[in-house]
Formats: sequence, C-alpha cells, structure tokens
Amino acid sequence: MSKMKKIVGWGGVTVIAVVVAGVVASWQPEIAPLAADATHSFSEAQIARGKTLADLGDCAVCHTRAGGERNTGGLAMEIPFGTIYTTNITPDVETGIGSWSYAAFERAMRHGVDRQGRYLYPAFPYTAFTRTRDDDLQALYAYLMSQPPVKYRPPATDLHFPFNIRQGIFAWNLLFLTPGAMPEQATQSADWNRGAYLVEGLGHCSACHSPRNVLFGEKTGGEHLAGGVAEGWTAPALTGRSPAPLAWTQQDLVDFMRTGYSANHGVAAGPMAPVIEEGLSRLPQADLQAIAVYLRSYHPETAAGATATTLNAQAERQVEPLSSAGARLFSGACMACHAQEKGAQMAGVRPSLALNTNLFADAPDNAIRVVLDGIQRPANAELGYMPGFRHNLNDAQIAILLNYLRQHYAGQAPWSELAAQVSRLRAETAQK
Repeated sequence: MSKMKKIVGWGGVTVIAVVVAGVVASWQPEIAPLAADATHSFSEAQIARGKTLADLGDCAVCHTRAGGERNTGGLAMEIPFGTIYTTNITPDVETGIGSWSYAAFERAMRHGVDRQGRYLYPAFPYTAFTRTRDDDLQALYAYLMSQPPVKYRPPATDLHFPFNIRQGIFAWNLLFLTPGAMPEQATQSADWNRGAYLVEGLGHCSACHSPRNVLFGEKTGGEHLAGGVAEGWTAPALTGRSPAPLAWTQQDLVDFMRTGYSANHGVAAGPMAPVIEEGLSRLPQADLQAIAVYLRSYHPETAAGATATTLNAQAERQVEPLSSAGARLFSGACMACHAQEKGAQMAGVRPSLALNTNLFADAPDNAIRVVLDGIQRPANAELGYMPGFRHNLNDAQIAILLNYLRQHYAGQAPWSELAAQVSRLRAETAQK
C-alpha cells in the first residue's frame, strides 16, 4: 500500500471516529412520558406565581400564532436558514407538553433538549432561561400544566441542510450555553440583583437587544445589551450606547415597561409592543423598578444636558416653511398628531419627534417600517393607533419625509440612499 493510500485511509478512519464520538457525546435519552392517569398537585400560590413568570418570559407572545389559541404554537420565525415554528405548550398529551414530567421541562429550559431527547433550536432562548432558579421553574411548570389542553399540531420546522440536523446544536451549546441558575452579586443591591435575575433569565432581553456573532451566539462583554435585531426590527441598545437624545431615567424605563410609552422617548412599536402588552405591563411594580435599576447600571452617569423642553423648542424653531417638499409631506401626513405647538388633541398620545430614538439611529429601518405600516397593535389601546402610509406615499416621498424629520427634528445628517432602502423594506414587508 502506498504512503498516500495509508494517509487517506487513516484520515478516513479519523473522520469516522470523530463523527461517531460526536454522535455518542451529543446523544440525549428520552425521558419517559407521564402516565396517562398522572395527576398534579399545585398550590394556587404556585400557579399564580407561574403566571407572572410566564408573562415575564413572553411565553404567549412567541407560542401563539395570529388567530390561534393561546400557547398552541405555530408562530413562524423566519431566519436566514429557513423557518422555525413555535411549539404547542398547552398540556395536551398528543400535541403539547401534557406528557412532560418536571424533569423533562427542566431539561428543555436549562439544556435546550426536549422530552424525546431532541435538541431545541436556540430561537427558544434556553441560554437565558437556564438562569432561572428551581422554585421559579417549578412554578412556571405548575402554571403551564394547569392551563386548558388544546389539541393543535404546528407545522414542522423547515431549515436548510445542514441546519436541519438538530444534533449539531450540541456543538453550539458547548460554545454558548452555560447551564445553571444565576448567582447573586454580593457587591450589588437587592434591587440590582433582582433586576439582573429578571433581565438575564426569563426576561431574556439580550436575545433581541444584544448583537450576534457569525455563529449567531450572543456577543458578551461590552457588546452585551448593546443593540441587536429582532424580526427585522432594530432592537436598540439598552446601555449607554443608546442613540436616544435623552438619557433613560429609572422612571422613564418603568413608564415605558408599564404602558408602552415614555414622554421622553416615544411609543413602543414592532415586536416590543406585544412584549409590553402581554408581558412587562403585567409584572409587579417592584419587579419593574428592579429591572430599571439594573438597566440603568449600564448607563454612565453624565452631567445634566438638554431637556425634553429645550429639544422640542429647538426642533420647532428649525421647521422649514411649506416651500420644502419634506415640510409639505409632514404637514399633510404627520402634523395633526405630532406637531408640538398647541392644537387639537388627537386620541391617544402625541409623541415628540424631536425625542424619537428611531430618528437618531444609524439605520433607518425602524422609522421606515413605522411610516409604511403605522402602529396597528399598540402596547395598550389608550396610546392610540398610527395609520400606515404604504399605499399613500411612494418610496421617494417616504425618503423625503423621513430625511426631513431626521434633519429638522433630530438635527442629524440625512440617511444615504434612503429611497432604495424604503423600496427594499416595502418589498420585504409586503405580505406581512
């Protein structure tokens, strides 16, 4: 046998050995299903606590499709490799988690492996859920298993090769999963530790608000909570990197989480609105305060700068006369609701454009999406609804309008090639 044949032969044996070792190392056993006549014993207090935790984790937001029954799954999550459909988490035995013991539930939440031993895709943020304490996981399990079972089998997740091989998640977990409950920091206050536990655990804020690396793992260190992407929207930084013209105060954060609106920052839109409606707005006030304390710790203390009053007044002085195309579009489409001078009070709130974070952002995507489709699902109905202008304004008009707002309300340089970006997003969101 030639030397080359020996090298190739031993190389093949090595590859096979590595593959076999990987399969063996990544294999997870099935956890036996609950007996058909199994009964549960949960206290009312435990179930009530579990409901609050389910709200914090936005379980219903992700596990309920449009028009579907609560927590029955089927919500499509589009990613570059295909489509992930969320699962049925009602206690139906055949199509939900009714046959899951607590041990099976805990393994899914902490290790990303379902009852049958299949790896879950990290679109289910078990890398955050793993930080939840045992008593809270038990309460969440109690709540979910106490809900009405609903028979519904969501479509099967459809990803391209090789991402459809779930076993490969084993290697991803080695890189990005650290199982176990979150420890407290002795040097921090009780509120800070409580906030950290809620934000980094079931709240899984970093899943949207942290950037991802090439392997789609969350970046850490200084990049943690420094801004990311969620469902095609920019999730702004929750740290001092936020482009907001005013610093987020603790009260601003509490108001925004409770109502979906902060007078100093604007209205929740896109994927954030249902997170507030279905989740954060239902939390106890003490939990919201703790979250705000923790998030504020990511913002450096700075000297007092501009105020909402001065920024609004400055923006009003800069507004161009109606000889400008942008000013004419603003007058016809936006002024009735967004002008800050005295006028008829419309239903809901009148957010200040001079304080709108989207107009200060490097990317125009969020601003474009809001103008195209408005805000049809506010965090609460009292905020009012914003109409979309998809069918009223063409790409060039929306670009002119947005750059007018960016320059004259935010005082920022215009976005480049904006009409092309409007066209792209109009096409991407046409069927949605």
